[in-house]
Parts: sequence; C-alpha cells; structure tokens
Amino acid sequence: MPERKTTRYLLLSLVALVCVLAPLFIGQAGFQSRDKSARSASSPPPSKTTALPDSVSKQPGDKELARKIDRVLDESDLTKARWGVFVMAMKDGRVLYSRDGDKLFTPASNMKIYTTVAALDLLGTEYRWSTSVYADKQPDAGGVIDGNLTLFGRGAPDLKSYGKNGLASLAEQLYQHGVRGVSGHIIGDESYFRGELYGLGWQWNDLQWYFGAEPSALTVDENSLELKIAPADKVGTAATLTLNRETNYLHLTNNTTTLARDAQTTIGINRGLSDSELRVWGAFPIGGRSFTAYLSVPNPALWAASLFKEALIARGIKVGGEARSRDFRVVESEKFDPQKAIELAQTSSGTLSEIVRRTNKESNNLYAELILRTLGKERGSSAPDPDPRKNQERGNDEAGTAVVKAWLDHNGIPSDGLEIRDGSGLSRLDLVTPEATARMLVAIAGTSAATAFRDSLPIAGRDGTLSGRLVSSAGRVVAKTGTLTYTHSLSGYATGPDGDVLVFSIFCNDATGHHNPTRVIDQIVGLLVRPEDQSSPK
Repeated sequence: MPERKTTRYLLLSLVALVCVLAPLFIGQAGFQSRDKSARSASSPPPSKTTALPDSVSKQPGDKELARKIDRVLDESDLTKARWGVFVMAMKDGRVLYSRDGDKLFTPASNMKIYTTVAALDLLGTEYRWSTSVYADKQPDAGGVIDGNLTLFGRGAPDLKSYGKNGLASLAEQLYQHGVRGVSGHIIGDESYFRGELYGLGWQWNDLQWYFGAEPSALTVDENSLELKIAPADKVGTAATLTLNRETNYLHLTNNTTTLARDAQTTIGINRGLSDSELRVWGAFPIGGRSFTAYLSVPNPALWAASLFKEALIARGIKVGGEARSRDFRVVESEKFDPQKAIELAQTSSGTLSEIVRRTNKESNNLYAELILRTLGKERGSSAPDPDPRKNQERGNDEAGTAVVKAWLDHNGIPSDGLEIRDGSGLSRLDLVTPEATARMLVAIAGTSAATAFRDSLPIAGRDGTLSGRLVSSAGRVVAKTGTLTYTHSLSGYATGPDGDVLVFSIFCNDATGHHNPTRVIDQIVGLLVRPEDQSSPK
C-alpha cells in the first residue's frame, strides 16, 4: 500500500502480524530475499533492454552502466517479476538505460508524482484552500442564529479539529462575531466536489484503514482515528481499547479477552463499510505490547459536523439541532449556494507546496486524492470530455485525471494508453510507463515549480519514506517510493560523482513470494550514484 509516516507503517505492520482479519494483510505483504541459487530452472530467460538501439546512449561509460544494471536484474532472485526501468540524463536528455521502459506498469504511490507535478504547475505553489461557515441570516439581538449553520468545505486537506486555523478557530470567530446560539442543525457540506466517493479500483478491504480514507471536500483530521489496543491487568477480562479522542461518532464493541502470557495475540478489527460500527475481537496475552491501529471514519462530512458542533459547545455557543451532512447528490431544492448565504467565519489551508511536501514525503493518499479533485474542479474545463454532454455531470475526480493527461500531452509526453484512475496510486487500475514517469520528472524541472516539487520528495537516508533506505547514498537521491501488494516502485533524481543529475523510474510488478524488490531497486539506484560499484545482488 502507499506509504504515509514511517512510524505509522511500523505500527500498522505490527497490526498486520497480530490480526486475524484479512484486510490487515492487504497491501502489507512482506517480501524476504531468497538466495538466487534457489530460482527455478524453469524460470523464463531475462528480458533484454527494450529501447531501440539508436535511442540508448552508446557512450562507453553509459554502456558500462547499462551492463551493470542488466547484471543486477538478471542475477537477482526476482526474474519472474516484471521489471520496467528507464534512466536518462537531465543535462542533455540522453537515455542511458531502458528495459521495458515503454511498457505499462502499476505504479503504486508513484502515481502521486503525476498528481502533484500537474497541480504545482497549473495551480501554483501558493494556492490555498478555504473552509467557511455560513448562515441564512445574521444572529439576532441575543446572538442566536435562527436556522441552520453550514460548515462548507472546498477540499482543504489539512483542516484540523484543533489548533490555529482549525474548527476551534472557526468557533472562536463565530463567538467574536456575537454568536451565542444556533437554533437549527450543524450541517457539514461536502457538495463542492462531485464524483465517486472513492478512487476507481480501490479494494473494499482497504477502506477501513486510514490509507483508504474517503476524500471529501469537507475533510477534518485526515478523516481518521487512532485505536490503541492493550492487554488488561487481569486474565479473563477484556483488553483495553482507547480511541485518541472521546467521541460518540463510532459505536465501539469490545469482544476481546486477555489471556495468559504465553498465549498468541489474535486481534481482529472491522469497521462497517456503510455504518459507524467498530468491532474488535480476539485474544491478547497479559503483559503483551500494546499497538495502535489507524482507522478511517465513515461519512467524513457528518464527522466534521459532529466535531464542529462539539467545538461550538466547548466555546459556549448553544446548539439546538443535530449534526447533519450534505453532498452533491441531494435534490435540487436542497442544494446549498454559498452566494446566497452569509459567511460568518473562514479559515485557509497551508500552501499547495506545503501540502505537496506532506503528500510526497509521507505518501499521504488522502492529500493526493484531494489535490486531484481540486485540479478537476479548478482546471477541468481545460480538458473537457470529447462528449460535451458529459462535462456537466462529470466528477471532479474524472476531470482531474483528464487534466493530468492534458498536462502530459502539453509537455510532449504522450498519454495515449496510460490509465490514470486516481491521484494516490491506491487503485489497482492505474497503468503508466517508466519512460513517461521519468520524462515527467524532467518536464517539471523546467518550470517555476521545480524547487517546490523536488523539495517534496523523500531524501535517501534522511527523511520521509526513504529515511531508512539508500543510506550509503544519503543526500544524493531524492525519489518517490511506491508499494502495493506485489508492486514496488521508485522514481526520482540521483546525483552522480561528477555532479550530473540522472532521472530514473523503476517499476517492479508481479513480485510474488518471499523476495525483496526494494533491495534490487536500491542497488540499481546505487549504481547511478556510484557507477564504479560492480557488486551483484546477494
């Protein structure tokens, strides 16, 4: 699965080890290296470099580098997997290496490169999202709003329930405006975006986890909760379950039991796909180590309205009604028009460059999906559907993918044949090529957004999802990682010993069994940084 914070992945991996529920293992399959001598004699012969002979550099140094990359791939224990590799020089554009560089591969989180590159260039690094609070009328003499209060989202990825520029800040603005009560309901409105609730090609058993959170125009606290699970102090009693915030939004059922110290941990977790029921079951040994599961919340707009109602009450504003939600699917008579309402409070997000930095460093799926839908909302008219009748009803997610493809075409990168179905890479339907990915990295380097994009990529051996990888190349490689079940990818920039920058894109699909594709990928990247290294995979 696409990555987020390293610490969260360690914790989620622990969940995968101890839980019996299959969804915990989706996208978490571990890959262990195996001695290359154990490869089956029936394995197909390794593929050869597929770029046309006259399209790959024939310079002696480049030919030697290509020979070494071939050796790494052909002598690895992953010859049954599909490999796509494309390497080119930033300075003069020569192609140093291509193995199936023009073939289609599932990119995993390398899809975020496409989303963030197009967004930075088209929306600008300083683009911000706003979230507003509306009422039909001003508060009366007693400070009471006679009617509903609408919390209207426009896709801000970083809106929090707390802190500066969060829901508590909006409640404070209302209080300073003289509001002391609301007679009606608190409505969380996510109708700014239209389209599919989730990305096309997402697996159902990804949706209960934070990395499969629903991308809503009204997103708060990344539409997720943390559930800590720990053993009780006495055998025979239920394990301790603690959510990171007190809330009645989820109904928690605890069917766990604490067993003796030598018992096996068998914890299962399930959040209903269409309800707020959260069930935890299984056994936990006394004295066992606690762990945290990161869960998505259903109906994010209703979640946001519930949190906002709590913030209002905490600030001393009475609320007579309930928390409710509204999206684009309501009947025409119930649709909300901000132009006909009174804005009483407003807050802004961080800049797009800041959001993209978190998106790529942490591999944040939700952020990428909200960026994609924003692209569709803001620039969808520049990439209309060939059938004009579809444009009015086209979802912002679909429009966003059309904008990304149009950006590719505009920059001389053919998009014909590419399948872009989401913004994050969680979809198993995404198909791109290593060559298109590498050339996209070259194209963004020639724009005013070049620095912002490069700074958003994880730095080898230092931060983000590369903090523990390519340590010997620390500071000389910046690249976007990608991981799904049977899929690994890495694309970015590598600085060689002479200071020249090489652009690379490496995809490994169909890597089944107990193998370690990242080890092979990192060895290839190591050759770009240190071409004198002639070591073979072990």
